[in-house]
Amino acid sequence: MTKKLKNRRGLSTIELMVASVLLIVAVFSIAVVLSDSQRGWDSMYNRIYSDVVTDSHVARRMFDAVVRKSSSQGFSLDSSGNWVEVCYYASDSSASLDRYARFLVAGTSLYVEYGSLNPRQTLNIETVCGNVSSCVFKKSGRSVQMMLTLNNSSEELTTVTSAVMHN
Repeated sequence: MTKKLKNRRGLSTIELMVASVLLIVAVFSIAVVLSDSQRGWDSMYNRIYSDVVTDSHVARRMFDAVVRKSSSQGFSLDSSGNWVEVCYYASDSSASLDRYARFLVAGTSLYVEYGSLNPRQTLNIETVCGNVSSCVFKKSGRSVQMMLTLNNSSEELTTVTSAVMHN
């Protein structure tokens, strides 16, 4: 009997089953970790690059750019804060304010309307962003504030931005 044990080669069925179970557990654990990592990545990517976040960035940058080049002399604000109009110089050689920009909400979109003052006429209307659920404008000193809430039914984001009129 001792001779049979010494000449034994290969693995027993029990050893193969234990090794197979350990391998299955390891592969399953790695698959769960990879699946959770992918789900987390997708969730974070959708948060960062969703249309609500992108529209919020675009609205802030456009509002800041327009208000910063405007003058505090030609400023109009709706009594309920639904729109704001700022006036600016069309070029460095302009002697008086000759252009305006008006931010307003119509439906679920935020627009900026550009126009000339003398004679008063609309030159261009651009859509700033969509998915707008509310937008309120306020003035404090030489700065103008926009409180914009965007909602695409799966995500809601409120952005508050302020810009100073420099001229």
